[in-house]
Amino acid sequence: MSQLPILSEEDVRTWFEEQIPQAEFAGKKILLVVPDQTRTAPMPLLFESLFKRLSPVAAKIDVIFALGTHPPISEELMCQLLGIDEQSRNTTYADVELINHEWDNPDALTTIGTLTTADTERISSGLLSQEVPIQINKRVHDYDLLLVMGPVFPHEVVGFSGGNKYFFPGIAGPKLLNFFHWLGALITNVGIIGVKGTPVREVVDLAAKSVPVERKAITFVVASNGTTDLHGIFYGTPENAWAEAADLSGQTHIKRMDKSFHTVLSCSPPMYDELWTAGKCMYKLEPVVADGGELIIYAPHLSEISVTHWETIEQIGYHCRDYFTEQWDKFKHFPWGVLGHSTHVRGAGTYENGVEKCRVKVTLASQVPKEVCESINLGYRDPASINIEDYANREDEGVLLVRKAGEQLYRLKE
Repeated sequence: MSQLPILSEEDVRTWFEEQIPQAEFAGKKILLVVPDQTRTAPMPLLFESLFKRLSPVAAKIDVIFALGTHPPISEELMCQLLGIDEQSRNTTYADVELINHEWDNPDALTTIGTLTTADTERISSGLLSQEVPIQINKRVHDYDLLLVMGPVFPHEVVGFSGGNKYFFPGIAGPKLLNFFHWLGALITNVGIIGVKGTPVREVVDLAAKSVPVERKAITFVVASNGTTDLHGIFYGTPENAWAEAADLSGQTHIKRMDKSFHTVLSCSPPMYDELWTAGKCMYKLEPVVADGGELIIYAPHLSEISVTHWETIEQIGYHCRDYFTEQWDKFKHFPWGVLGHSTHVRGAGTYENGVEKCRVKVTLASQVPKEVCESINLGYRDPASINIEDYANREDEGVLLVRKAGEQLYRLKE
C-alpha cells in the first residue's frame, strides 16, 4: 500500500483559502450536501474551513444530510458531526438550517426527469429494461448551487462512493435507488466494488444531469489507518472532483492480499449501528474469503438489522443473487434496494433445483438473537465468546483479523 502524505490541519485550511474560488459562490444560496455518521470524515475541520471561506460572499448556506434510506438524525447529532457547539450554533451558525433528507415522504420529493427504457437497457447491457423517474429532495429548488462535500471509498453498489452519489441516492427518492441497487446486485459486489467505471456510476451521473441547479463538489480521501487523516482534497464538478478522488482512493483503500482466508473476523466500528450499514464488513472482505470459508461480522454494539427495512428483510432473509433471480416472480414486488442489500451481505452463490449454495458462511456476532439470525439465513455467534486477539497475527494459518472493517477493500493480488 502506498505511503501517501497526510495533510495537516493547516494544510486543509490553506487548501480551502487557495482552491475554493469565492467568485463562484458570490451572492448565491448554497445547499451543502454532507454525509451522516456512517462515514469516516473530518467534517468539523472541513465544515469550519468551508464556512469561513464562503460565508462572507454567499447569500445563504444551509446543510442537508445525504441519508439515502438511513433513519433521520437529531439536530444534536447534526451539530456534533459538523463540529458546531451550543455557542456557535447561536452565533456563527445561527442562520444555517440543518435538514434531514426524507426519502420516504412523497411530499418532500420532486420529479426532475426520467431514465428512459432505452437508457436503462443501454446502461445495463440489457439486464434491466424499464422507465425510472428521477426524484430528488424538493428543497434543491430553494437554492442556486448544490455543493457536495463528502469522502470517496470503494463501494459495493457504485464502484467508488462520492460525487453525484450524494444526490442519488443521498437526497433522492426510492425508485431510482431501488433500480440501481438491484443493477449493482445483478453485476455482484465482487464484480463492481473498487471499479471506477461501472454501469451504476453511469446511472448516477446521468440522473445528475437532470438536477435543475448548479452542482459543485469537494471530495476527499481519508487515510487507510482508520482515522480522519486526509491524503487529498479535490474541488470541481461532481464528476471531475469524484474522478480524482476515486483514483486516490484506489491507491489508499485497496489492500491486495497474497492468498484467501478460511476465517475472517471483520470488526464493525460503532458508526455502523445496524446490519444495513455493518454489511460493509462483508462487502469489503468477500473477495478474500476462501470458498467454504466463514466471515464473522463482529459487532457487539449492534442490536438492529435495519430500523427502516426490517419488515422486508424479515420476509426475504439474506440470500445470494441467484436465489432471487431464479424465483423472480416470487420476489420482484419487494423493494429492489433491499433485495440488493440482501445479496451483498450474503455474497456469491448458486440456486439450483431448489437448493441454495452460498460460497461463504456469513455469521453475525452481535446483540441480535440467535433465532433471528437463523430466521434470516445468517449464522450466529455470541460476541462474548469471541476474543479478538485470538484471531490476530494468524494470516499464515488462513485467519484474518480486520479491526476496523467497512471502508478498506481487501482483494487478492492478480
